[in-house]
Amino acid sequence: MALLEVHDVSKRFGALVVAEALSFEVGDGEALGVIGPNGAGKTTMFNLVAGALRADGGRVVFEGRDVTALPATARCRRGIVRTFQVPQPFEGMTVFENLLVGAFFGSETVGTDPETQAWEALELAGLDGKVNALAGSLTLLERKRLELARALAAKPRLLLLDEIAGGLTEGECRALIAAIGEIRASGVSIVWIEHVVHALLAVVDRLIVLDQGRLVGEGEPRAVMASKTVQEIYMGADPDA
Repeated sequence: MALLEVHDVSKRFGALVVAEALSFEVGDGEALGVIGPNGAGKTTMFNLVAGALRADGGRVVFEGRDVTALPATARCRRGIVRTFQVPQPFEGMTVFENLLVGAFFGSETVGTDPETQAWEALELAGLDGKVNALAGSLTLLERKRLELARALAAKPRLLLLDEIAGGLTEGECRALIAAIGEIRASGVSIVWIEHVVHALLAVVDRLIVLDQGRLVGEGEPRAVMASKTVQEIYMGADPDA
């Protein structure tokens, strides 16, 4: 049984279709990459899966349960946890206090102390040296790690990463890839939207391609990247030229 099943999910704002009959699955323990040009509907798809947007049609099923009608808070507490493209820390709070928010309010894990959850997330994201630093004082890489750590503190079963490698140097990107690899090895399933393609290829098992709110490609990562569809709509190339 798939961990996440998205069945014919659609969303429009007036005449603008932002998701059209999207269907895909994420297996337990799988890392799925999502690519597509700007405006393809990638973040909208995350909003529909995480519950920030209510779908106009279709179903979202998580761990065999239909969660289509549940709000984002309820989905988070069941294990669907996301990060944001632009980190959104509580800047006046310390790193550890930020993680406690995730552990207290984002998780319904029974039998685990929230402070323990926060410490585990801190170490896994590589922020244990910044425990008492104010979030507002962090570098971009550290903010992205904090965004990741706060999500981990909520004990996700499925982690949605939204362009978390954007804006990083090559060295910072390698460090982030290593951290995401450790998260995946811990048993967390991942769906990762990213324009830094080499980062995706280092982690994911499978890629899907979105364009204008539709799923237009799916498969083994390198085969998808070499496909005519991706060259035309994502790379901006004409494969017949």
